Amino acid sequence: MTVKEIQEYAQIRTKARAYLCYIMGRNISHNISGNITDTIIASAHKLKEALPTAELVYAIDVHGIQIIDNISSNPKLQGFGKGEDRSDRAYYYKTLREHRCKLTDPYPSILTNELVVTAAFPLYDTEDNLLAILCVDISLKHILRMVHPSSVDSSFGAFNKIVYSIFSVALLGVALLLFLKGVASFGLNFAEIDIHSIFTSTILLTLSLAIVDLVKAIFEEEVLGRENKRGSSDDSHQTMIKFLGSIIISLSIEALMLVFKFALTDPEKLLYAVYLLGGITSLIIGLSIYLKVNQKQEIRERK
Repeated sequence: MTVKEIQEYAQIRTKARAYLCYIMGRNISHNISGNITDTIIASAHKLKEALPTAELVYAIDVHGIQIIDNISSNPKLQGFGKGEDRSDRAYYYKTLREHRCKLTDPYPSILTNELVVTAAFPLYDTEDNLLAILCVDISLKHILRMVHPSSVDSSFGAFNKIVYSIFSVALLGVALLLFLKGVASFGLNFAEIDIHSIFTSTILLTLSLAIVDLVKAIFEEEVLGRENKRGSSDDSHQTMIKFLGSIIISLSIEALMLVFKFALTDPEKLLYAVYLLGGITSLIIGLSIYLKVNQKQEIRERK
């Protein structure tokens, strides 16, 4: 589910940064006096209490060197790290350059090898000199659960995956029944082929194919969480687009079959096939407008 998680994080990153910077700002002492290191350690412990799901809390100096040991609820991560050089980390030089709280992109943790994000909060003295940068490492799963409760790894997200899986299996069963009925309607006696049976079989098989395509789209996006081919950060419209595309293809085949059927049996009813073609054209126009509006919205969001 890594791709899906990264996509969700990209959507809620602004909210996540605002939330974490607010929590850090409230729990970090801004009146640093006396022993700076003791004040920073006290702030780090207070911050860990405010963010219990945080993987690590630590601080680095103006040169990017860690000045206190790791503070963590994980015994494997607790009590070491002081003296580590973190000057090559993105959160260090971005915070140094922009003089404000920063939140990184997800990256693999060296200690746990899981995807984490780091929130960095700079501390300045009264003369605007940087004293230290307090850092909080939070796993990508936990930040999604905090800021985006309906994420793929939350309880609600897990429930959604189960529901979509059940519906996918049910729809696949319907598609299989339609396929078997369509094959049976066709018959194997080529000497006594009935045109009506051929049309019935074609309709059933086409509908079965449309349902299978819909199941594939739902299962890949909602259960497996695969990235859509367009590379969009928002794939919430992809199922609708694929479903409408399947319906348009199915109706086009039906319209073609009706043209042949009425041409052979009742030419006066060809007008009904024309009406169906008109409806298909309307669907194509509507889908084109939908895609255009969605594309413009994505461009605005990127800006």
